[in-house]
Amino acid sequence: MEERGKTTEGIRILKRGDREYPGRLQEIPGAPEELYVLGRLPEEDRPTVAVIGARDCSEYGRYVASGLGVSLARNGVQVISGMARGIDGIGQAAALDAGGSSFAVLGSGVDVCYPAGNRGLYEKLKLGGGILSEYPPGTPPLSHHFPPRNRIVSGLSDVVVVVEAREKSGTLITVDMALEQGREVYVVPGRVTDPLSVGCNRLLKLGAGLLLDPGEFLEEVWRICDSRRPEAGSGRAAEQGAAGEGGRGGSRGPAENPAADRLAAEDPALAAVYRALDFTPGSVDQIRERLPAAFREEQLGASLIRLCLEGLAIQVSPGQFSMKGTD
Repeated sequence: MEERGKTTEGIRILKRGDREYPGRLQEIPGAPEELYVLGRLPEEDRPTVAVIGARDCSEYGRYVASGLGVSLARNGVQVISGMARGIDGIGQAAALDAGGSSFAVLGSGVDVCYPAGNRGLYEKLKLGGGILSEYPPGTPPLSHHFPPRNRIVSGLSDVVVVVEAREKSGTLITVDMALEQGREVYVVPGRVTDPLSVGCNRLLKLGAGLLLDPGEFLEEVWRICDSRRPEAGSGRAAEQGAAGEGGRGGSRGPAENPAADRLAAEDPALAAVYRALDFTPGSVDQIRERLPAAFREEQLGASLIRLCLEGLAIQVSPGQFSMKGTD
């Protein structure tokens, strides 16, 4: 592993200044002098978006991160994060499952899977993207490795998206680094009473971009990428965007729900109950009030249990149900 470009067990080492060293990293302050790579590197002429957020995310956060990962992947945008539990890993897994590319920057050696619970994602990343680190193989995931790791996540990105973040969140370290590096930061807004949205809403108050519509956001991502790398040209961007369903902005976004469409065709009553759910838990009586009059006499409890068994709803406490995000 000491010689430039040599590989051991599929791991490459790149030194700053090498031809293959990522151009996005070359330009940031404190760029790593060495980079260990397992798998591929992000493509320079395609947009890269970091999807980051809370580890202990809500069902709503899981739903948005998953939908965002799919939307980005289907429109030719690479997804990068730290393979962490919660929002980071969910967005990456969704992008890979949708046939896109994703890349993880670890706070350990690239041969060390952390967290262990993301082993499945780790293996998928080796095939559908890459795993990167500035730490040599075998390095354990020590706590002081993660803040420096975050500068590489943001440095490899054109845009950073925060899905959920508490008031004092490690996610905000990445945001600070992204702003210092001149990267664009977008935020998914949340309820003012939700602790998981305090960090997001404060970033909005400070002037971060607002992510509401996936199609509009994708247009912004491609514009930012083209402006940062004009040699790629808008034609190249349009070509990549057209690879998705319907081109840029043409894929399903987080707000669209294919499960509801499927249920509507199979069981209209069950579909009505599903549409009455929210990511905020509600009692059976509260959910019944949201139902169209034609469905209020249905056996609501049985329908809710069935939705739970199908993985579309979750019982968060006795008598309290909400829509389920994604696994």
